[in-house]
Amino acid sequence: MSGDLAIRLRGVVKRYGPITAVDGLDLDVPEGTCVGLLGPNGAGKSTTMRLLTAQAIADEGELEVLGFRLPEESKAARAQCGVVPQLDNLDTTLTVEQNLLVFTYLYRIGRKERRQAIERALTMANLVDRRKDRADKLSGGMRRRLLIARALVHRPRLVLLDEPTVGLDPQVRQELWALIDALRAEGTTILMSTHYIEEAQRLADTVLIMSHGSAVAAGPPAQLVADHAGREAVEVYGPPPRLAEAEAAARAAGLLTRRTGTSVSVLGIEAADGRAPEGERRPANLEDVFVLLTGEEID
Repeated sequence: MSGDLAIRLRGVVKRYGPITAVDGLDLDVPEGTCVGLLGPNGAGKSTTMRLLTAQAIADEGELEVLGFRLPEESKAARAQCGVVPQLDNLDTTLTVEQNLLVFTYLYRIGRKERRQAIERALTMANLVDRRKDRADKLSGGMRRRLLIARALVHRPRLVLLDEPTVGLDPQVRQELWALIDALRAEGTTILMSTHYIEEAQRLADTVLIMSHGSAVAAGPPAQLVADHAGREAVEVYGPPPRLAEAEAAARAAGLLTRRTGTSVSVLGIEAADGRAPEGERRPANLEDVFVLLTGEEID
């Protein structure tokens, strides 16, 4: 494996019949970092996760995880990975503690270390007081925390999070962000797929924007914004004729624009030499970049 890369993908392709779910994907995840796969549903994020756990086998390309080549050495790679699936697959007939105990056996944690491993996972996920509760009695946020705790019980080197906060309300999402931050602070490598722009910008050291199975841009969030959308934007509000007029004037001045419902965002106005339209000024952001590069709206 190339030095200090937890994940290395080169030219990876995955097809399902006539559909190409992943199309020539390159991806580097340095050890000890959090990398976010950002894209709408159908962008190829979950397929990429399945390739990394050998639940799917690539049709073309090279895949390495923690120094192991996939799919040939997938069993050895999985032993050092923690996986948090998009869909909840907890055993609802078991308690929180029993769900974790099952995975200590699956990950072959020694008898003497099992109790300590469970306590650490419960503490990190803030579930110590719910250890005796059955999984089906937990709230949605607690179930997601248990899924993460289960993935951490064997102290993995790499954690794969597939849409970790999908379907959760903003308050619960913030709780899970704090848990992911704690993992980062410990030096755990994280690959996280998400379709929430705020989540990618908040948590990831590097973001890979995907669309239709391909990578369209990669880099630190702030760098992506600077490179593609500039530093400042102006938001123009008004009826459709006013928005069309603002778009035409901005484009005539060589400025990029994007529609945002009832407004037009004019980007990179710091280089406009006074030619930007009147409107509400704001910093450019990762959502601007996403829409510019993919043409798709995102939650």
